[in-house]
Amino acid sequence: MNRICLKIEFDGTDFCGSQLQPNGRTVQGQLEAALQTMLEVPVRVHPSGRTDAGVHARGMVVHFDTERSLPASAYREGMNSMLPPDLAVIGVAPVEDCFHARFSATGKRYRYTLLLSQQRRPLVSRYVWRVEPDLDLAPMETAAPDFVGVHDFIRFRTSGCSSQRTVRRIDAINFRSEGNLLHIDVVGSGFLKNMVRRMVGCLVEIGRGQRDCRDIGRMLQDQPVERPALTAPPSGLCLEEVFYDPPPGFR
Repeated sequence: MNRICLKIEFDGTDFCGSQLQPNGRTVQGQLEAALQTMLEVPVRVHPSGRTDAGVHARGMVVHFDTERSLPASAYREGMNSMLPPDLAVIGVAPVEDCFHARFSATGKRYRYTLLLSQQRRPLVSRYVWRVEPDLDLAPMETAAPDFVGVHDFIRFRTSGCSSQRTVRRIDAINFRSEGNLLHIDVVGSGFLKNMVRRMVGCLVEIGRGQRDCRDIGRMLQDQPVERPALTAPPSGLCLEEVFYDPPPGFR
């Protein structure tokens, strides 16, 4: 049996999420359908995690097992010939049997993109959250480092989160401006459901002057302060990288 690892990219706008669902178009469902057609047997795909409806990925990782031995180019070109335009295999690597796309991951990097503009931008609207251009970035950048470290992020998950453990480690949170786009990169060991979107929503509340920049630290220390009211929309969120040690040798 051969274990194959894929790096995939997708536009999540028209997906009901990445994980297989009984009703609804999903990334996992499309991958499994393409593999079944290609390999002529049912194939179960194991993703590195789940993304919600509307969330994008530039570097999600999945693995599957097969008895067939094919070169990396055959998987990449064969699957891409059958996958829809909003989903593609961009890397293939054979891996050891002990590798697991989810449980072998050491961390992930997400990027959330804000469009600071009163004007709609149709060519980027699927990949951003458009907010007011006078958002005050200084207190947002002052507050953001309070997320870094090991904390209980129970106030930064949504009600649909089923995880029993809510402590997570955030390694870095960085801001980068590109014209009127603001990219917020978050690197961590793992994330709760909607956690990054809640973090960004809280930062936007701070930038709007609706919340004190010290509130993030207070919430993470379980002090009596109102939890974030905003959950940033999924359109601005993209899974950029999944980290492994050692990394798969994608081709």
